[in-house]
Amino acid sequence: MNIKISLTLTLLLTHLPALAATETEYELGGFLKANARYVDGTIAFQPSWNGDGTIQEEAKRTQFGAQESRFNLKLIRGEITGFAEIDFVGSSQGNPVISNSYSPRLRHAMIQYREFTAGQTWSTLVNTSTFAETADLGGPLVGQAMVRQALLRYQTDHWQVALENPYTYGTQASDTQEQKNWIETDNDYIPDAIIRYDQQGSWVNISVSGLIRYLDPSDTAQLGLGGSLAAKINTFGKDDLRFQLHYGNLGRYVGTDAAKDIICGEIETTSSAMVAYRHFWSETTRSSLFYGHTRTEVEQTDRSHFGVNLFTNLTPGLRVGVELGRYQIDDSQYSWSSKQVQTGQSNYAQFTLQFHI
Repeated sequence: MNIKISLTLTLLLTHLPALAATETEYELGGFLKANARYVDGTIAFQPSWNGDGTIQEEAKRTQFGAQESRFNLKLIRGEITGFAEIDFVGSSQGNPVISNSYSPRLRHAMIQYREFTAGQTWSTLVNTSTFAETADLGGPLVGQAMVRQALLRYQTDHWQVALENPYTYGTQASDTQEQKNWIETDNDYIPDAIIRYDQQGSWVNISVSGLIRYLDPSDTAQLGLGGSLAAKINTFGKDDLRFQLHYGNLGRYVGTDAAKDIICGEIETTSSAMVAYRHFWSETTRSSLFYGHTRTEVEQTDRSHFGVNLFTNLTPGLRVGVELGRYQIDDSQYSWSSKQVQTGQSNYAQFTLQFHI
């Protein structure tokens, strides 16, 4: 639940003889989240599973943390809406020896005016209503569209058209299997273009998206195309089915580092899927069973994540949950990142307590 505060700001307009009053509404939101996570297996520990991973000797690790807590501020003044959000994932100032300090990370900073949105927010390819409810941050990211970036978007009731920040992620055409270097992004000068159609009703929220990209690193140029289908379908009672299907030259847009845009000068093709079913045992207690998978054709990465959880609301603003799952890597050839064939799996258990502001 957001906290709403309405203030009246008196603005002095130098070209008018009188004062004008403009009401601005502030909404404070976010949550505090405490996690306890246990991982056992041959894939190195991650605070939450993404599409990457390093194979190691079998190991066990437990970590407590609160860095997934986030805070946001929404400002509404007439037809203008501003939204900014931070959390503390992915960076640290201290260490477990002393302070466990974490640096703030910008998630969103955007402005909406009528049908236009500008700034950093979810990519137009992302349909957040189809994310599974999970203890692991973001759920089965390996099978989802999960990108936030700067963009300019025009939106109507059913259509969205956007130009988004261009960036080529991958390796150079001159690379060999033994010597590989990141692509230089000096020639990322044409924005990525996305068009999306949405249909919402009492029982379904569905979106179909298309992506067009021109990738022009220093030693190759590629036209990339990709498509995405995502839906949330209400089934029985309060239950729902959520899924995403992705195919094409989607690269960094899907799988959260499971796929690159270009491998040794060749554009990558990705197939990804995510499905989750949520069942309500009572008005406040529910479980989700979920699965995510990504496979690439050039680098031949194969990553999957599945799990099951149980959540209940102790109060309207306080929820507690426990989740069990597995993350697997079944790459079929020499991996660019690890310089070896990667095969491994890790099981995990996670307890989470989340207090919504």
